[in-house]
Amino acid sequence: MSTLTTPAYRVTGLRVLRSEWTKLWSLRSTWITLGLGLVFLVAFGLISAARYESSVGSGQPLDEDFANATALSLSLFGTNFAQLALGVLGVLVTAGEYSTGMIRSTLTGVPRRLPVLWSKSAVYGAVALLAGVTGVFVAFAIGSGIVAATPAAMTLSHAGVVRSLLGAGLYLGLIGVLGVALGALLRSVAGGISVLVAVLMLIPGLISLLPASWQDDISPYLPSNAGQSMFALTHDATSLSPTAGLLVFLGWTVLLLGGAAYRLARSDA
Repeated sequence: MSTLTTPAYRVTGLRVLRSEWTKLWSLRSTWITLGLGLVFLVAFGLISAARYESSVGSGQPLDEDFANATALSLSLFGTNFAQLALGVLGVLVTAGEYSTGMIRSTLTGVPRRLPVLWSKSAVYGAVALLAGVTGVFVAFAIGSGIVAATPAAMTLSHAGVVRSLLGAGLYLGLIGVLGVALGALLRSVAGGISVLVAVLMLIPGLISLLPASWQDDISPYLPSNAGQSMFALTHDATSLSPTAGLLVFLGWTVLLLGGAAYRLARSDA
């Protein structure tokens, strides 16, 4: 007499990655939010370049915002808007599973838990990075053509341009990972998005209310300001270098991922 046995399913890192990849692209919100992020990144960059070209062509004095503009800064104008879309999707990647209850099925399939967080971060971080790099290069390619006959003209061969574009793409990729970490740490879509918006937009504004000496000591190390240092073409005494900005932003990302990992390992789903 023989009995049929079902082979045990072995959980591996590659299988967890494939699972998270499948879940990511099965959500309609992924396509919509990524699309919005790319539209924001390219469209606002082109609108900014077109406005600059129109201002120069009119012969009128340039607005203060355009006084020192370059093709690079104009093309990257949409980064501030794209970061919100990519960060929000990162929050949804993790917190969305908690709101629907799907996280219990996920952790049943992966009992060790932490590989789920690492896989979500890696998969979505790579997607956000690719979207960011693609968007900034497209925006620059078209935007630099719009302002080619103006004082802001630049090409990829100018010193620091390629580094800045890659830095902007990397920043957007890390914003995605930051969103994943916030979603896993707070386990709330509304809470994660609120904290994300506060960190990227509200806190930098509130810091401006502090005494000037405090601003110089604190402001460069805020996540948003450190991230912007990664793709700024020029720097001054009040901003970090691209490498220092990257290290500070990585530090914030690792800190949040560590908090998310601790909560995931120590508390119930």
